[in-house]
Amino acid sequence: MVAQHDPRQNHILAALPKIDYERLFPHLELIQMPLGQVIGESGTPMRHAYFPTTAIVSRLYVLENGSADEIAIIGNEGVVGVSLFMGGKTSPTRAVVQSAGYAYRLARKQLQQEFNLSGVLQHVLLLYTQAVLVQVAQTAVCNRHHSLDQQLCRCLLLRLDRSSSNELTMTQDHIALLLGVRREGVTEAAGSLQRAGLIEYRRGHITVLDRAKLEARVCECYGVVKKEFDRLLPNAIDLKSIANRMDLDSRPHGATHVAVS
Repeated sequence: MVAQHDPRQNHILAALPKIDYERLFPHLELIQMPLGQVIGESGTPMRHAYFPTTAIVSRLYVLENGSADEIAIIGNEGVVGVSLFMGGKTSPTRAVVQSAGYAYRLARKQLQQEFNLSGVLQHVLLLYTQAVLVQVAQTAVCNRHHSLDQQLCRCLLLRLDRSSSNELTMTQDHIALLLGVRREGVTEAAGSLQRAGLIEYRRGHITVLDRAKLEARVCECYGVVKKEFDRLLPNAIDLKSIANRMDLDSRPHGATHVAVS
């Protein structure tokens, strides 16, 4: 059974071998992440990395006139704070909690020390970063070439992949902000999906009624992003097998095997 709050609810932390996880565990701080909280501001160095377990975070690019577009979404598959281990120190985007929940926070110094060990955590973080780059690129393509209806389907499906239920808390104003469009367009697109029986929308809550039809209606961009995450970041069992292989390859011949739990 998984405890109510467990760092291994985050897929990156779940991928760590026992010895790495136990070294990192004392430095992980469980925090509550309320809706709308800004955990990283554009141009400001972050002091912590965040490993969401139940929260969902948006990366927003905010223009000088105050308008914004979502370029990436982070849930229990990933980490907020890529700039901390990629050497950039700051990011041009704002990180905002989009779905309230919990995350484990890790101080910048500790993350950098672990990353510089060139072990499993470094390996998984780099794979995750590659997957995020694909998501950012595909989002730009989608916003330029596909209908608002399709963009909304993509937006909903990416959140479902990072949620434990088929219900999402999203107002039409919020969706309009994320997609960088007018609220009237979101109202029309959401109404179309509701009339088709794919979703139910009421008072800022969206319930997905038929995921299969939603997937059939979405553009290719959702599939591209999902396929890349599935390819680079398989489930925790597969990631631990990677950890095993790395551990065995680095151990002198004849050394005793250390199991990964």
